[in-house]
Amino acid sequence: MAYLETVLQRTRRAAVPGTPARSVRTGVRLAIDLGSARIGVARCDPDGLLASPLATVARGRGDLDRLAALAAEQGAMEVLVGLPTGLSGRPGAAAAQARAFAAAAAARLAPLPVRMVDERFTTVLAHDALRQGGRDSRQRRTRVDKAAAALILQGALDAERATGEPAGELVASSPGAGG
Repeated sequence: MAYLETVLQRTRRAAVPGTPARSVRTGVRLAIDLGSARIGVARCDPDGLLASPLATVARGRGDLDRLAALAAEQGAMEVLVGLPTGLSGRPGAAAAQARAFAAAAAARLAPLPVRMVDERFTTVLAHDALRQGGRDSRQRRTRVDKAAAALILQGALDAERATGEPAGELVASSPGAGG
């Protein structure tokens, strides 16, 4: 519960007083936090208001099939993949790997759109929220990826609400790419 309170507090702080709220496209979205061993997945409600952790998928053989199944089960309208970005605003060391995965996901999930969004600090924030919620390091390890995915998704929803435009960049599918 502390995690959701943290997300809601950050969402409230992101809103600028006196600025009219723009609409967010309706529909369930999934977000992916790509890790070396696990992939965190989050979803939002159909109104695009609140992101919540959904699942953790083992990285490797069959991961794209499992993500495709989750997207179908949830009735997703799009999938967001976190793009590791450094403090300078430049893509981090894992960015090329994330881009390749996003292209493979776009090919596997087509015609469902896949977008890449900045994931700066999401894992750190997820660890912090879980620690504040009383989770020890072992418990956090199994939950942090999907919590980070929820932060990625909430940030994208907030950005769309602020600008009226979908967050991130659309990914072109890469035929034959696997994951």
